[in-house]
Amino acid sequence: MMELDPRAARRVVVSPAMCGPTMLFAATAGDWTWQAVADRCGVDPYTAHDSSGAPSYLAFYYVRLRGGVTINPRCLTFGDELTLVSGCYDVGARSVLTLHRLARAGGAVPDVDELDLDEFYVRPREDCLYVETFNQWVGRRRTHSNADLRRSSPVGFSPERLPKIQNRHSPRWICRDARRLGTFRDVGSPDYVLVRDGVRAVHPVDVTRDLNGVGLVYFASFFAIVDGAVWKLWQLLGRDERDYLAGQILDYQICYLGNADPGSTLEAEIALWRHRDRAAEEIVDVTLRERGSGRLIAITTQRLLRTPVPAYAS
Repeated sequence: MMELDPRAARRVVVSPAMCGPTMLFAATAGDWTWQAVADRCGVDPYTAHDSSGAPSYLAFYYVRLRGGVTINPRCLTFGDELTLVSGCYDVGARSVLTLHRLARAGGAVPDVDELDLDEFYVRPREDCLYVETFNQWVGRRRTHSNADLRRSSPVGFSPERLPKIQNRHSPRWICRDARRLGTFRDVGSPDYVLVRDGVRAVHPVDVTRDLNGVGLVYFASFFAIVDGAVWKLWQLLGRDERDYLAGQILDYQICYLGNADPGSTLEAEIALWRHRDRAAEEIVDVTLRERGSGRLIAITTQRLLRTPVPAYAS
């Protein structure tokens, strides 16, 4: 693997494989996370195994995409030049948190030393796109089953060399509250009013698209599954394709609470909220469960900005 200076910024050129559908950007960011962990934590995520020799997978438990109007996953396009800085943080023997910051090349990018969690949580820059990933090492309890995965600490994993995360920044508390409430939205805030809830969509796990190379439902596939549910809601509201594509994703949080087997079906429940004073700002909650068992698979919340639909060129 290519060794990277953990303090160095890298130039990234947006390719067709990392823009358009949100899942493509998420997939690319996931690769950045695996590379960062490989460079900083003393273990190769691609070949990691536990003390018994069984595979250990660096699974995504929580992902957050946080940007602004000038840079967010929806506004990236072919050839955009970006500067990427990444950092990893110690959150325990079987977990790691990674933070990526993207800025447009040539912009006023802050020094690498300033890339820390306080920047992300307290003073995020409007001209930067952040990707936060919280990963846990897991393994299978039963061969060929994606249900009831177990914690699995790989041989050689050394998070103690990383900066220690402060408790107030731990995504464990964020995900605990989201699981209890069924949303990442601030349920006590009076700023958003309910527009529509109780909308449901189903998604049979697609063996031609949803699985990764080890047979698990790929973490980025969940972005496509969730966005498919949002698109169904858009259609019920009478919105068209251009309206959907013109929307900007300002914040996207997802917590993965399980995986699914080929042949299973996921059921989505969708709710839409609108800001009281800023009608263009909306929040969409999507919860995924496994049909039949009712097992909770994922909780997601998106904050979107609906922008004017551009006219097609004649």
